[in-house]
Amino acid sequence: MAINFWMIISNPNNFRITQELGFTKQGLKSQHRRKIQRIENGDRILFYVSVDRCFTATATATSSYFEQSEEVWEKEGRAEWPYQIKIKPEIILERHQHMDANLLAPRLDYIKRWPPENWYMAFQGNLHLLPKSDFLLIEEEMKKLKFGKAHKRGTLAPPQDTPRRRRKRGPARPGQGQPPGSQPHGNQPHGSQPRGNQPRGSQPRGNQPRGNQPHGSRETTGGASTQS
Repeated sequence: MAINFWMIISNPNNFRITQELGFTKQGLKSQHRRKIQRIENGDRILFYVSVDRCFTATATATSSYFEQSEEVWEKEGRAEWPYQIKIKPEIILERHQHMDANLLAPRLDYIKRWPPENWYMAFQGNLHLLPKSDFLLIEEEMKKLKFGKAHKRGTLAPPQDTPRRRRKRGPARPGQGQPPGSQPHGNQPHGSQPRGNQPRGSQPRGNQPRGNQPHGSRETTGGASTQS
């Protein structure tokens, strides 16, 4: 089972050398020794060609690193290739199938620290440790290019549409959903008495006609009482 997922970057000439060797071994540069020491049997490897900015192949490591004095790969600047690992090929794209990294790079978690237009700056150097999800995403698209009859050459499968989530509605506001002109319950004007809730036999205050006092009642005016 793979432990780590790596990306090896080289120029077109050095990738061609690895290809001519049948993807049986791969050189590694000295400045990445700490990373190289972590490579183990079963780790997965992705090949990226820097000048063309293409993903070209995947392989599996079949050994840990070892030192080798033979010069197989060309120097890139001052960097030499003193270390090697044994590998076996997995997905090898034909030259016309090489995947343009511009089509896939914006979807990778690995480049989130860089501006989208400068994603290629994340692929400088010779050896990088990739997230598992990024590696598997790239390899799956490479399989579609190599084996999928329905896929056009050099294109990617369209991303799957994700269903939209329905927004949850909050509690209804007072008066929401009431017919036009209706008065919500509990919002009567101040001081009004709900209809039908008056005490039995009571008379609204101040609404009794004057002069219709019952027989024998007294009306007080200015402190004096009169009796009819």
